[in-house]
This record gives sequence, structure tokens and C-alpha cells, in this order.
Amino acid sequence: MLNWNIRSHFPATTTPNFEEIFKSYQETLNSPDIGFFRLPQNKELLNETKNVYEKFKHKKYFIHVGIGGSALGPDMFLKALGSSKGVEFIFLNNIDPDDFHRQLSKIKISEALIYIVSKSGTTAETVAAMSILANKLNQAGIKEDQYKNYFVFCTDPVKGDLRKIGKEWNVETLSVPSNIGGRFSVLTPVGFLPMLFAGINPEKVLKGATELQAKLSGKTECVDFFKLASWLKDLHDQGIRQTVMMPYSSLLKEYSAWFVQLWAESLGKEGKGMTPIPAYGATDQHSQMQLFMEGPEDKTIFLIEVEKFQYDFDLKNSISGESFKTLSSFKLGTLMKAEFEGTLAALGENKRHVVHLKVPAVNEESLGQLVLFSECLTVLMGQLLRVDPFNQPGVEAGKKYAYAWLKSHS
Repeated sequence: MLNWNIRSHFPATTTPNFEEIFKSYQETLNSPDIGFFRLPQNKELLNETKNVYEKFKHKKYFIHVGIGGSALGPDMFLKALGSSKGVEFIFLNNIDPDDFHRQLSKIKISEALIYIVSKSGTTAETVAAMSILANKLNQAGIKEDQYKNYFVFCTDPVKGDLRKIGKEWNVETLSVPSNIGGRFSVLTPVGFLPMLFAGINPEKVLKGATELQAKLSGKTECVDFFKLASWLKDLHDQGIRQTVMMPYSSLLKEYSAWFVQLWAESLGKEGKGMTPIPAYGATDQHSQMQLFMEGPEDKTIFLIEVEKFQYDFDLKNSISGESFKTLSSFKLGTLMKAEFEGTLAALGENKRHVVHLKVPAVNEESLGQLVLFSECLTVLMGQLLRVDPFNQPGVEAGKKYAYAWLKSHS
């Protein structure tokens, strides 16, 4: 199971008003308006997704269209756990025309399933991508009355343009529950459908999340969790307002990218928040680590250790040279362990603030736990910082001005 440990010269404290904060935190987790914490028990969403998968599982390509929380979570799972069913995945999660051309030129659109994900159904980037893909289908001789064989939508259960268009086109439409925001939506059909096409087991993901729930919500069990959040809040108040997320795993690199959106969009409000910085080991030991180690003392560094890799490689060799001889008696996983422990020790020596996260392996269960841990920590930090972790007024303002600019140039 996922574990965490604070390593810092700055003492970890317990929340002075623990009873008050805990009550508010539990009310949030149980609120009918906030549904992310109860997703592991919602089997209906997964069953609906499985029914859609059965209908389209013959498809050769899976085109995932979405931006922000509609794409980062699924991409994280695909990059971490891979695809075992031979389906080629394309994530259209930006509006770079050159990237569109490069990605779409690799596929045969008539053999693709196009998964359009947007909670509102009005996200400009998603609308643009969907328009391009509809044109591509038309160019392949596929007309609107056949779109139901190529599109699946994922959107709000009752409202929005996608819900309306889905009915007009008779397209299969999965739901993101109304009480789930985009950046909290990966454990819904947003993530389930690409998981199924990749051969990733969503039941195991939900099982992992379920196993961690008590540790994140029980009054006795979550004392250490509250201690971690209180410590982060104290650091924030002293000006330590950057958060490095650094898994020692290439497979978890996109987890850092997913965390960046969750942490930044949820907490960056009213002059508060902690700027997230994505990194991964051991690669960033040779770049960003110099800054983390000896730069300004304004960062909290989350280091994620993977206890056991699925595969390993013997480094035994007969190459001349002292460094080759030194490594010859070890395995690649042992070298990664040494790099991790060395960094941990050096950061401690330099009096840096570190959270040591440990997962047993990179698998469905551990990903489910990392997701729920990150979401709950974000919500608790929102309460301690007294900001609403579920809105994004800064993002909405940018959207408004973008549409205003388009109208002025039409």
C-alpha cells in the first residue's frame, strides 16, 4: 500500500484545530455536491463503460479528444501501464495544427473510435478537434447518419452541447457525474474506456483506491495524513510555495503532469497556492536536481520510490574501466535504488523539505491509490488554505476572453 514519510528539519505538526478541520473535511468527502471520494464504490459507471467497450472493441485506433482533466488522467494510466491489446492510441489534447497533421496522418480514420470528452461540451479546443475529425470522416465517405459507428461522447449526464448532439446523431454517450469536476474525473468513464481498450483492469484500479480510503478519511487512521497537510500548510505560510513531484520511474512521468494540473488549478487562488514542478528520476538528477539541492529553499520535494520493478537487467560485464567493474555485480533496479537513496540522503544533508512516497510497484492498484491520495491531499490543502479546490475562475476568465477575441475577428 502507498506510504508516505516526512523528511525535514522543519518539524511536522498536528493541526491545532484538528477537530474542526476534520469535521469540515469529512463533510466535503460525503457531500452530495462532491463525488470523487465515493467513485471507487460506483460500479454503475464502470458497467456502462464496459457495455460501450464491447460494442467498439474491434477498433484498431483509439482517438482520445480532450484537454486538461479530460485527457491528462487517461494519458497517465496509458503511459504508466501500457497497452496490451494492440490498439494504437492518439491523444489530441492540444490545438497545435502541426501536431494534428502528424498524428492524424498515421491512422486510417475509418478504423478508429473517436472518444470526445468534455464535461461542459463547449470546450473550444475539444469542439475544434471534433470538427476536424468529423470532416475527416466525411472525406472518407462516412456521413452523419453513420457517425454513431465512430464517435463515443463523455459529458455531463443531463445537459450541454455534446449531450444534445449525441441524441441527434444517436451516438453512445457516457456520463461524467454532475458532482465530479474534470481534474477529479479519471476514475469515471473518462478514464475507464481508454483503460479497457488498453487492457488495463479498472476493477483493480478501484480496488487499490478502496484500500486506501480509510487511511485518508478515518479519524484515527488519517492522523498522519493530516500531519502531512498541516506541515505543507506551515511551509506555505513561511514562503515555501513550490511543490516538486518526482517519481523515480519513467512510467510515472505523466503522473507528475496530471498532478501539476490538480495541484495548480485547485489551489492557485487568492494569492495562495504552491507552484507544482514536474520531474522524474533518475533523469532529472542530471538537470533540475542541482536547483532543488542548492537553489532557493522554497520547495517541498515529493520523491516517489517504486519498491519493485516488474523487470530487471543484470549489469554483469567484461568491459574494462573502473565504473563498469563497480556496476558489474549489480542489477539495473539496484542502481535506481542507489540513485534514489543517494538523492534522499543528499537532500537531507542540504536541509531540504522532502516527502518520501513509496509504492509497491507500478500497477493498477498503486495508480488508483496515487490518484485518490493526491485528490484528497489537494482537497485538505484547500481547506487549510481556505480556498475552494473545486473551482477555476482564472481558467474560466481566459476562456471568456478567447471567445470574445474570436467574435471580434469573425
